[in-house]
Amino acid sequence: MSSPSNLHMYVMAAPLLTAFFLNLLGRISRAYVAPMVLGSLTFSSVASLFLMGRVISSGGYSYTVGNWVPPFGIELVVDHLSALMLVLISFVALVASVSALKSVEQELPGKEHLFFTLCLIMISGLMGLVLTADAFNLYVLLEITSITTYGLIAMGKGRAPLASFNYIIMGSIGACFYLLGVGYLYLMTGTLNMADMARILPTIDGGAAVPTALGFILVGLWVKMAFFPLHGWLPNAYSLAPTGAGLIAAPLMTKVTIYLMVRVMFSIFSFDYLFLQNPLVQSGIVWVAAIAIICASGLALAQKDLRRMLTYIIVAEVGYMVGGAWLANSIGMTGAILHIVNDALMTLCLFLAVAAILYRIGSLELDKLQGIFRKMPITMAAFTVGAFAMIGVPPTAGFFSKWYLLLGGIEADQWGYVVALLFSSLVNAVLFFRIIEIGYFFKDGEHHGHEKRHEAPLIMQAPLVISAVALIVIGLGSGPLVEMIIKLALPGGF
Repeated sequence: MSSPSNLHMYVMAAPLLTAFFLNLLGRISRAYVAPMVLGSLTFSSVASLFLMGRVISSGGYSYTVGNWVPPFGIELVVDHLSALMLVLISFVALVASVSALKSVEQELPGKEHLFFTLCLIMISGLMGLVLTADAFNLYVLLEITSITTYGLIAMGKGRAPLASFNYIIMGSIGACFYLLGVGYLYLMTGTLNMADMARILPTIDGGAAVPTALGFILVGLWVKMAFFPLHGWLPNAYSLAPTGAGLIAAPLMTKVTIYLMVRVMFSIFSFDYLFLQNPLVQSGIVWVAAIAIICASGLALAQKDLRRMLTYIIVAEVGYMVGGAWLANSIGMTGAILHIVNDALMTLCLFLAVAAILYRIGSLELDKLQGIFRKMPITMAAFTVGAFAMIGVPPTAGFFSKWYLLLGGIEADQWGYVVALLFSSLVNAVLFFRIIEIGYFFKDGEHHGHEKRHEAPLIMQAPLVISAVALIVIGLGSGPLVEMIIKLALPGGF
């Protein structure tokens, strides 16, 4: 590993410090909101890119906070995978925040500073999550991100506070499971540092305590990532939240939690223990993921609201990545990590389109979208790119990660998982082509002949177009991304 740098601390500290000053200055004038939010996230995005370049050229490194040496102090690890996640979080947050400015202004007038204060704290917490190598610090940061998300969802109208309360209940249950698992590991090893746990566990006879700890940790994280059937909180939370909250939380929260599952699996436990010593557990999780994909895709088919439909697609996508991570081969794990990146960008693109539609049309009911391709051609063109990526049409990014996942499933002889992936892609095709049919071929009964274009403001269009272009660019650049970053990030044993 290369010598430590403080750059990752600046990436994480910029939104956190900005949140403090935004809460003060935003009360004085709303004019402070946009420059402070976008300025801090732009700084984090540029700094995270420099950090990624350093890791690629010189390798990763570990960093002790306050010079307190582990296991007493908190260790942060900057490697290929955490650096990639920092870039992803920074850029998704930046692009989403640009569009969210207009949505928040429309839906939460006078509360912009409160909304973005919570957003910046959540983003800083997500950055801390991908860096930490301390099991208890991970719990603390996970709760910071969850609490801010609860607040963001509760700012919505109608039943949003109830959806937030439901999320609080489920999130607290998930946190308790995770903390119980960490408690078991601490009792056995006497440390909370993941590397120390990994070193000590093979030397002791933990009996049933080790698999119990693993089970508790996994269930806790599965609740947080909305892995079916533990997904009950997500559809209402993301569909009833303020549009800006969905823009930032939907692409990031579940994906970061899947990253945490991968990190915990291989930073604490070994490849041999997870896959070779417990093949029935490994195979069982893949089968549960396959069932999750099929059930969530079926639930998406039943939805009549565009945003709610997308929330069930997110639940299905979680099944993709959990299954890929547990296929026990390098192709599947490569596909799972690549799909974390791709799914974040796909979800971002589709939710940006939803925000633009909601801003202009005021409704996301499918039968209200007649003729929308003529009213909002740029928005719907970008939406179509996001839809093709979610289906898995080349050369969009979604095709390449799905291809890796399919090959991994075939190599592992997990045919149920392979069938589930193909079924889900087919369902996505049906879902999105239904929207294209309604929006392009059906005419709004109130208009005849040429319909006037009525796009969302440029501040909402630009991020949407950027995200759509990114899906194609990342798709075409999947080879270098896999070879230069993801393969070097694969845990030991692959």
